[in-house]
Amino acid sequence: MNAMREQSLSVWMDIEVASDAAPLTENTKADVAIVGAGIAGLSIAYELALRGRSVIVLDRGPIAGGMTARTTAHLAPICDDSLSELLSMRGQELARGFQASQSAAVDRIEAIQRDLAIDCEFRRLDGILFLDPASEPSVLDDEVSAASAIGVKVERGKGLPLETLQDRPFLRYPDQATFHPLKYLRGLAEALEKKDVRLHAFSAVEEISEDQGRVQLRLASGHMVDASYAVVATNSPIHDLFALHTKQAPYRTYAMGFEIERGALADALYWDTEDPYHYVRLASGADGKDVLIVGGEDHKTGEADDAPARFAALESWIRMLVPHLGPELYRWSGQVMDTLDYCAFIGRESQRERTFVTTGDSGQGITHGVVASLIIPDLIDGRDNPYAAVYDPGRKPIKAAATFVAENSTLATNVAQYLMPGELESVDELQPGQGAIIRDGLSKIAAYRTEDGTLYQRSAVCTHLGCHLQWNSFEKCWDCPCHGSHFAPDGSVLNGPAIVPLGEVDSGQHAKAAE
Repeated sequence: MNAMREQSLSVWMDIEVASDAAPLTENTKADVAIVGAGIAGLSIAYELALRGRSVIVLDRGPIAGGMTARTTAHLAPICDDSLSELLSMRGQELARGFQASQSAAVDRIEAIQRDLAIDCEFRRLDGILFLDPASEPSVLDDEVSAASAIGVKVERGKGLPLETLQDRPFLRYPDQATFHPLKYLRGLAEALEKKDVRLHAFSAVEEISEDQGRVQLRLASGHMVDASYAVVATNSPIHDLFALHTKQAPYRTYAMGFEIERGALADALYWDTEDPYHYVRLASGADGKDVLIVGGEDHKTGEADDAPARFAALESWIRMLVPHLGPELYRWSGQVMDTLDYCAFIGRESQRERTFVTTGDSGQGITHGVVASLIIPDLIDGRDNPYAAVYDPGRKPIKAAATFVAENSTLATNVAQYLMPGELESVDELQPGQGAIIRDGLSKIAAYRTEDGTLYQRSAVCTHLGCHLQWNSFEKCWDCPCHGSHFAPDGSVLNGPAIVPLGEVDSGQHAKAAE
């Protein structure tokens, strides 16, 4: 996602996955072509390979180098947006199906890492939901009631081993899990290669079309892949212009890692009832210590550029609860696609016969990605799947009509940005390492000056649907608030749904080289 990763490194990123995966350099065929090599793409590929399918996996960047590398990897089968909200939005039958599928996904990860002997630090543990000071106690009552209706095991408790929470009520959900996502995917990729699954990094797909019972994928290189079926497993779907994007919205989330003595905090998944909520887990660190990972402070993509304040708030919050924390080791951000009804879109693309999609992770990207591997292979084989109705991409979330209007108002607000003046009068005002929007007559320019003075100027118009871009000073990229595309300063695409780089602009008076 981030071409300049020096500032944004997650705790997992020292692990390389299929580092020898090369770009595709020829036309080829496969039973199934998968676009996206994160947890969803690789998991789907594995299940298809077990069924004897020939599979090719294509990614615009390194294998497992997208949003999967930016997860905090909470393997919590319960709904990220609260059980009571899920029950209200989807009803009891579908809510039960959601819970069953998420639990099945965690079970599948556990089985695969055991069967393949993948050393990925998988472990079962408790999930702890505790009451935020600003929340009413009835919030926990609602969760207990919803858990009973859905069939989720939960226990009440009071008093946590965290400062200020010794008398705070909480709920304990047993049998949650966690792991090291890239160690897991490294092992999975090794298994895929043994099964002759072809993994191709730096192989951007620019077009997916269907014709005469086949699917054709055209790469940026000009090479073609001819397949019986295609699966789009990108963070935000690259093949869809509008339909799915109106039912989900991109949010940026932040995470930090701190050194902590092993055993100083009980190994569990923790999250609170604040909105947006905070979440905490432990991971193995160096020299016999652990890394405490804390995340939260979410906001809609492109609607804020205040990462330092977000990280400061995260650190203040966690140090209040765990005052004996050691130094900061990591800080990073990522993007999640939140659907209107809290469940991902997984299944056959409603306007196509042979193209399948998985998107809308809604804060549960790891489990949703594995759920996709339980559903899509069945649909390709023409089998019924017990979870398909929960995640049907064609569903219309009628109960979320108000949320639909609110989320899609971003588009109208964004268009108004084209009428606003630029952030700077001229590129001459740009400091090294700074990006800004410059007005040039009727046009807007996305300008960035590198630390060594090199100036990049590109159109500030997203190549997906024409939204106005915003600079992300922490990740050093251009974000699209409408549908979640990210672009590097040189205009290249980092994250879809955009597939075309930002347009070049005439130099003119705004393109003076750094003096």
